[in-house]
Amino acid sequence: MSTPTLDLNADLAEGFGTWSLTDDDALLDVITSANVACGFHAGDPLRMQRVCAAAVERGVTIGAQVSYRDLAGFGRRFVDVDPAELTADLLYQVGALREFARAAGGDVAYLKPHGALYNAVVHHDAQAGAVVAAADRAGLPVLGLPGSRFLAMAAEAGLVAHAEAFGDRGYTREGTLVPRREPGALLPDADAVVERARRLAAEGVVVAVDGTELPTRAASLCLHGDTPDAVAAARRVAEALRDAGVTLAPFA
Repeated sequence: MSTPTLDLNADLAEGFGTWSLTDDDALLDVITSANVACGFHAGDPLRMQRVCAAAVERGVTIGAQVSYRDLAGFGRRFVDVDPAELTADLLYQVGALREFARAAGGDVAYLKPHGALYNAVVHHDAQAGAVVAAADRAGLPVLGLPGSRFLAMAAEAGLVAHAEAFGDRGYTREGTLVPRREPGALLPDADAVVERARRLAAEGVVVAVDGTELPTRAASLCLHGDTPDAVAAARRVAEALRDAGVTLAPFA
């Protein structure tokens, strides 16, 4: 029997200037893939440079965490942007991150939308197509929500499309994420996050907020770095998965 393998990803470089939201160095000691903010919702050049260098040093895969142009809203507000403009914005972000990654001796290995854009491309064909176009032009695989229009359109375009699950976010019975402003958007504590990871790895199941069991095939598990006790929870998840015989390794 083959050993099950799972990637752990987290959003990093989510700060700007003197403001910092994530403990990048601590998370890089745990995760296998880093979704690096590219400057449009968070992330500044020096922070991006430091995270890329630290990721390469630790053997962590670098991904471009791209978003709407929304620093004030942290990329969590929908923007009704023209698809051609959105594609250009995303390519700009990938290009910036790619230079830092290559200067550190690595490269950008995949593209993942952030925040409101991530949720929009679950159903929004025009914006999903814009993100796919950016990934295609950048020559990158994509990471997104199972069942989304984004992953379907990426596969149709011939891109490598990977599905992910979320260790700390609430799910609706339809398999989408509970909006951040609604009750149940975040799992209540680290114990719940560990149990989510265990069931995903062992059974391929994620439990929705109403108790519905959602069959979920995911190459990666996302652990948000901006939640309370994020680092401690990530360490517990990694330990629990290894104890269960799961190999932690990058998906890309």
